[in-house]
Amino acid sequence: MSKYFEGIGRRKTATSRVRIYPGEKASMVNGKAIDTYFLSNKEAEKIINEGLVITDLKDKYYFTAKVSGGGINAQIDAIKLGLGRALYSMDESLKPMLRKAGLVTRDPRDVERKKYNHHKARKKPQFSKR
Repeated sequence: MSKYFEGIGRRKTATSRVRIYPGEKASMVNGKAIDTYFLSNKEAEKIINEGLVITDLKDKYYFTAKVSGGGINAQIDAIKLGLGRALYSMDESLKPMLRKAGLVTRDPRDVERKKYNHHKARKKPQFSKR
C-alpha cells in the first residue's frame, strides 16, 4: 500500500496537488493551516473538507495541498476537486457518492479572450450614429 493518494484539481487558472494521508493531523495548504492560508474566506475550510465529511473520513485522514495560480475562490475549488479525485483514487466505491455531491466534475468555465477592436471580451466601443 502506498504512503499517500494523490489528486490534481484545476479551476480557472488555479492548479492544486492534493495528497491524502491516513491519520489525524491538521490538513495543510502550502504549508499553512487552511484558515490561516484563506484568511479572507471564512467558509474555505468547510468547502474544502466537504469530500471528507460526505465520505465519513474526516477523522481518519488528513491532506496536504500545494496550490498555485488563480484567485482565492478558484484555489478553494481546485483543492476541493483534487481532494475528491484523491479520495476516489484511494477507494473507487466512493466515486458515486462524490459525484452526487458534485466533487468529481471539473468546472470548465474559463475567462473568454479579449477580441481586437473591443474594450474587453465582448464590450464594444461606443456606437455613434452621426
